Amino acid sequence: MHHTTDNRPAVLLAMAPGIAGRLLTDAHRARLTALARTDPHLVAHDLAAPPPPVAAALAEAEVLFTCWGATPLTAAVLDRAPRLRAVVHAAGSVKHHVTDACWERGITVASAAAANALPVAEYTLATILLAGKRVLRAAQRYAELRADHDWLTELADSGNHRRTVGIVGASRIGRRVMELLRPFDVQVLLYDPYVTPDEAAGLGAVPATLDELCARADIVSVHAPQLPSTHHMIGAPQLALMPDGATLINTSRGSLIDETALLAHLTSGRLNAVLDVTDPELPPPDSPLYTLPNVLLTPHIAGSLGNELHRMADHALDELERYGRGAPFADPVRPWELNRSA
Repeated sequence: MHHTTDNRPAVLLAMAPGIAGRLLTDAHRARLTALARTDPHLVAHDLAAPPPPVAAALAEAEVLFTCWGATPLTAAVLDRAPRLRAVVHAAGSVKHHVTDACWERGITVASAAAANALPVAEYTLATILLAGKRVLRAAQRYAELRADHDWLTELADSGNHRRTVGIVGASRIGRRVMELLRPFDVQVLLYDPYVTPDEAAGLGAVPATLDELCARADIVSVHAPQLPSTHHMIGAPQLALMPDGATLINTSRGSLIDETALLAHLTSGRLNAVLDVTDPELPPPDSPLYTLPNVLLTPHIAGSLGNELHRMADHALDELERYGRGAPFADPVRPWELNRSA
């Protein structure tokens, strides 16, 4: 059979060691090879000093298929990739590896941030409901007492009926959390300087200033991006406004919260926290966060984990398929939006 010219784009996988095996199933690899000219088993871990097979693939690549730990795409790296037209990122933020040099060369970028937002929002919803129900405290007290007890009295401040939940940031994740909260009997306050009152109402929320939100919410969940302007946005003044017994949830970035100020409220027992991220990302071994009874500390697991990585792979392959057809990306990353998003 006479084979016509292969119009499929040349694709190179680029990500940290150990990621591709978790991201891509055999079915994903089969779909990838159907959509692109690629070696699905060649994964570039270092594009700055690439070994010969990677250098050869990079020179031919029209699309980089990236995930966590991809090499930053500096001008020097891009000089090795004269045919590169697009980056399809099978994860959330592209800030780690997509540089100004990419935009200057007119490279288009797609991300699976929408797919990665879903598990973060699910984790947030679960912890909001557990916090409202005072589950952590009840479980610990039960283990201490191991006896009949007047739980109605002890947990008189518990329950999710008409709780006030404050959402800081109408990011993709913040918006998804508000969507997931719709079936519950809670009032949602939203702080986001870019959202109009009408938009907030459309999201099922009441707009509030950050200080109002902290003063009124029983549970505050942070979904703002990490930017110079959001560093310690929840600081000592905001924490002091939070009512006794309130819970602060952070699945965003540790730097958004003044952790020293927060620790004072946590060690006294005045506030509770659910922290999936901290500053530094790994708390020192002697940090009270590991042992405080009113803190649920998790190792940055709210985002895609285990089988959830496959959703990001599906999303990225859908974008690659659009690219191959000459269609625009469904979820392009726009350079001017990066200064106000994750």
